Amino acid sequence: MRSVRVLSCVAVLLSVPVAAGAKEDDGVSVSVAADLFGKYVWRGQNIIDDWVVQPSVSAGYKGLSGSIWGNMDLTGQTIDDGEFTEVDYSADYSNTFPGQDVLGYSVGVIHYDFLHTQPDATSEVYAGLTASVPLSPTIRAYYDFDEIDGTYVQLSIGHTIEKITQWRRDCYCDAQVGASLGYGTARCNNGYFGVDEGALNDLTLTAGLPFCIGKWTIRPSIAYSTMIDHDIRAATARSDNFWGGVGASYSF
Repeated sequence: MRSVRVLSCVAVLLSVPVAAGAKEDDGVSVSVAADLFGKYVWRGQNIIDDWVVQPSVSAGYKGLSGSIWGNMDLTGQTIDDGEFTEVDYSADYSNTFPGQDVLGYSVGVIHYDFLHTQPDATSEVYAGLTASVPLSPTIRAYYDFDEIDGTYVQLSIGHTIEKITQWRRDCYCDAQVGASLGYGTARCNNGYFGVDEGALNDLTLTAGLPFCIGKWTIRPSIAYSTMIDHDIRAATARSDNFWGGVGASYSF
């Protein structure tokens, strides 16, 4: 599978030309969002070095959730202007281990559908642990059982300062910072970069100021990522990336 591909998952919150409704009934939640990014960067890889829009829709019920996410090339860098390059489908189950509320787990599957490239699709399963302690440390392993047959492991931390500014009860602003470190096994790195050894892949730093206005959430943010391993840096055209944007979502 190619080292430049099309997707942004754990990426970083950003913008919106659109966001539409959501509803909740008896524990069922539905939300819709859209993000506008200055770049499309995924696991440190610069997929599209120009503006993209990434709409998504998700639904959840008692720990089980599903989502559909898409990436649209706005400037025609990879395909014609305004066409989708990728649509991803995911399902997740998250909960805490019985008898306590500190250690949580998640398991899930992601199917990546690439609309204009070869290969035209691949799939991953993942599992992870999260601790409800300061910085919320999380570790998650993604195994691509389709095109790559390799594993990517990500360790992340984050912190939210809630309601740094509040205008009224349902109108306020938070501050968020986060960091993630990724490691690829030999098969993973060989599939993406032609580097046949396990190594640290990327370091990504994020910061945002999401603010809520009623049932809307607006998410301006910035991010920086860098490839760590020398051989992987040599195999990527753009090993250091800085980008930003704004996003919006609506739910109730």
